[in-house]
Amino acid sequence: MSDAGKYVFDLDRKHVFHSWSAQGALNPFVVEKTAGSYLWDYDGNKYLDISSQLVNTNIGHQHPKVIAAIKAQADEMATIAPQHAVKSRGEAAKLISEVAPDGFNKVFFTNGGADGVENAIRMARIHTGKTKVLSYYRSYHGNTGSAINATGDWRRIPNEYSLGHVHFFGPFPYRSNFWSESPEQETERALAHLAEVIAAEGPQSIACILLESVVGTGGVLIPPPGYLEGVKALCEKHNIVYIADEVMAGRTGKWFAFEHFNIKPDLIVFAKGVNSGYIPLGGVIISDEIAATFDTKVFPGGLTYSGHPIATASAVATINAMREEKIVENAAKIGSGVLGAGLCELAGRHPIIGEVRGLGVFWALDLVHDQKTRRPVAPATGPSPVMAELIATCRANGLLPFTAANRLHVVPPCNVSKSEVQEALEKLEIVFSVLDKHYEG
Repeated sequence: MSDAGKYVFDLDRKHVFHSWSAQGALNPFVVEKTAGSYLWDYDGNKYLDISSQLVNTNIGHQHPKVIAAIKAQADEMATIAPQHAVKSRGEAAKLISEVAPDGFNKVFFTNGGADGVENAIRMARIHTGKTKVLSYYRSYHGNTGSAINATGDWRRIPNEYSLGHVHFFGPFPYRSNFWSESPEQETERALAHLAEVIAAEGPQSIACILLESVVGTGGVLIPPPGYLEGVKALCEKHNIVYIADEVMAGRTGKWFAFEHFNIKPDLIVFAKGVNSGYIPLGGVIISDEIAATFDTKVFPGGLTYSGHPIATASAVATINAMREEKIVENAAKIGSGVLGAGLCELAGRHPIIGEVRGLGVFWALDLVHDQKTRRPVAPATGPSPVMAELIATCRANGLLPFTAANRLHVVPPCNVSKSEVQEALEKLEIVFSVLDKHYEG
């Protein structure tokens, strides 16, 4: 490592406290610069970013239109309190409402996805007068009080301080909790399970059901046909608010992942892709019905940086760039024509890849020791030699991966090119040729 790289590494290890980690064993990847779909370290090595960082750089790194908008806004107005009306905030809210379904005309801005979820839950509780929140076990919704309790994975367990949260199993045909033999059967049985949970908890006590339209960190789980429609019907039957967690939205080939299904949520949480994470920003898109609740009733929530002018200016530039450059359409085209097909071909040559699933530029490879038993190569929590080797081999071949449990998530920017996807697939061929030794079936 160069002297400059070592300085940054030592600075980090001495002073930076990292998330979700035991600090002593950390060995962070040191990045000097980024551009488009690539990153560089201080030794001049180039890496293709198939992680989009935390699945948020939807328009890639350093998009010139967004960088220019950030600079221009900083020159004009660097910050302003949320109670004032300013151009960038209003324009961002207008553009976000325009890409949402009809009947969504108000936006509450937050600093990210977690506090977006937090405030959506608050809105649902006040609107319905009920308290309980239902969500998947396989889910991640953020690391604030209610958001982490709504989360289903291991990160919830040491953080369970918020009351009123109930979890249920969503559909996952590859690893079904319902012994299903088809996607249709999975839908039927998963909906029956949810209906029983609602009855057992008392529908008169349930304020909302909170779902990632496509489960992200939990495995890129695409709902089987009819499932989300069935959830929405249960919500309507029992006066339960349907909250769509769309924090990873935009990369399935539509502006929102729920648009792949015949549903309309009541509240939509966004973050990440709204401005590619260039400046912290998130929020809640509010249906007209729920917004009307607060015409005369005070909404008891707010943040100092709600609708920060530089953040909202970056969102305006991002949404305009996505429209002008047809970036959402590119995600759909690349996903169906190049990335998805290429990953399926890769799986055909490497049996350690048990299942390939995804939409657009939102894919996961479920890695197994045995195709028949579907035994994962790694536990849900804790270290894994196989996944550590996967990460190291990716980096040695110029790839920056995103991994979770036994999965490699292939989530490049939405404006990734065909040639960059081909480069990623060629590098993954090398990676899995190394990992094949771990297959035992």
